[in-house]
Amino acid sequence: MEEKNKSIFEVMNPQQTFLFGLVGGVMLLCTVGFFILLGIFLKGGNAGALAYNNGNNDVAVNTAGSDTAVANNGAPANITVKAVDSKIDHIRGNANAKITIVEFSDPECPFCKAFHQTMQQVMTNYGDQVRWVYRNMPLDGLHSQARTEANALECAGAQGKFWEYTDLVYKTTNSNNTLDLTLLPKFATQLGLNLSKFNTCYQNKDFATKIQNDEADGQAAGGQGTPYSVLIGPDGTKTAINGAYPYTQVEQMIKQYLN
Repeated sequence: MEEKNKSIFEVMNPQQTFLFGLVGGVMLLCTVGFFILLGIFLKGGNAGALAYNNGNNDVAVNTAGSDTAVANNGAPANITVKAVDSKIDHIRGNANAKITIVEFSDPECPFCKAFHQTMQQVMTNYGDQVRWVYRNMPLDGLHSQARTEANALECAGAQGKFWEYTDLVYKTTNSNNTLDLTLLPKFATQLGLNLSKFNTCYQNKDFATKIQNDEADGQAAGGQGTPYSVLIGPDGTKTAINGAYPYTQVEQMIKQYLN
């Protein structure tokens, strides 16, 4: 007569059965925990970090694991942003233009890099009617180099070469902490800056406070990520540009105000 096959539990002694159950339970809990954490990450569970936005009108790309930033429809109803001050702000275009676009940006954010190109195109076509104001919002949680680069931009600005230096940084970096920081002093030399003054400013982080003030202004204006911009019309009406909107979309907004 053929002997009946026994189950694994029938051939194990009580101690082995206990250990098997313990290991199995731990593995089950780890698996469940993994999927819970994955769900939190995908949904956004780190409210302390800022995201960067891709300009999609519905949902902005969020790789920081923070609360997903929403574009225009997620902006505050009443946007407050500090008045433009020619003594401390970096202004490109006609200083007395009808329309102002205040941009809060991070030099290592890939969407900021794309929007920088959009704004360069805006200046080419609407430089007499639009002024571009650049303010800093480095996302430390995503880009550990961004604050250092922001200070370098400001140090170049102290010698009257802010926009030339900024264009060079955005053109050179591939974003996400890929810029070789040893290039920053070389850029200064390339643009004819006083290297000694630049290095002193750069090493002493002379513009740390200004960068912090820019950040506070951006957050008060409703910025939850970068790039975040505020378009101010001739009558003072403010509209959020929450993300890296393409040129055609920004141009449409400009034309609405001009008309």
